[in-house]
Amino acid sequence: MPWSAPIVRVSGTASAGDTIDDFLRVVASRTLLDWLPDEPGRILDLSRDSRALLRPMLEAGHAVVHVDGRLRRPDIARHPGSGSLSIVQADRLAFDWLRDGSTDAVVAEGGTLSEALAAEVTLEGVHRVLRPGGRLLLSVDSLVAGLGRLADAGRWAELADVPAADVVLIPEAGGRVSRCFWPEELQGMLTAVGFSVEWIRPRAVLTEETVTRALQQDPSQLEALVTTELALEAQRQGESVGRRLVASARRL
Repeated sequence: MPWSAPIVRVSGTASAGDTIDDFLRVVASRTLLDWLPDEPGRILDLSRDSRALLRPMLEAGHAVVHVDGRLRRPDIARHPGSGSLSIVQADRLAFDWLRDGSTDAVVAEGGTLSEALAAEVTLEGVHRVLRPGGRLLLSVDSLVAGLGRLADAGRWAELADVPAADVVLIPEAGGRVSRCFWPEELQGMLTAVGFSVEWIRPRAVLTEETVTRALQQDPSQLEALVTTELALEAQRQGESVGRRLVASARRL
């Protein structure tokens, strides 16, 4: 069965946060589907939320190694395709258990690299395990989103310090800290460790209010909204808007 977008169910009781999160999972799945290598290969999946991502990789015949520190089996379809899935209990940000050049592609969706406060070191590890010519698809929290979270929390002192900061770290609930990026910073980091950047795009160009209102009025608008979002992301390449930045890069 060919891949199709996950179903997003919207009801009167669904929160706006749930609706936009589900919408962005579909957008991430479509981005991945367009990005995947034509030939089946070995993909290292570091994504924080792989529920909507594993199926297109497996249906395309790839051998997917999904890293999960909690060793929790991802929620995937019963018949995900001709590929294979291995789940490894390991640190998503360290790759000492992998050989040099052992992977054809790396997918780090869901803002995984925003968990890496020393993201430069993590990218060096990704570069090492990729074969020459191997590709990386990643997403990170955007600086715009980080500034918005600081403002919403009333953290004015931290907000005032941002222009002088080399690294922007945003406190999150539960004691977590998220690193936020602007496009030029992300491009420079990828280039510095030996990647050729193919593109950097914003995600969530459409506002949460627009998506939520449209889907609550008519859930069948999902496909049109996803298509519009992807077109806007391509048009606004290199801009820091929306929740995240998404990048595609190739190891030189």
